[in-house]
Amino acid sequence: MGDQILLPSRIMAVADVVEAMSRFRPYREALGEVRAIEEIRTNRGTLFDADAVDACLAVLESGFDFEGAP
Repeated sequence: MGDQILLPSRIMAVADVVEAMSRFRPYREALGEVRAIEEIRTNRGTLFDADAVDACLAVLESGFDFEGAP
């Protein structure tokens, strides 16, 4: 069933989780990028699409920084 969702959409879902966990929210402090990455790695293939996690990790490991993002 998950394969009916386009890969770019699955990648965006994982990226959104990383961004949301990494940044401050009014209801909680920022958990940080390290914790967010641990979360997607732990749940790779279960809660998060494995290919999408791999794509997001590749971008992060290439030096992407949320602080420089628009």
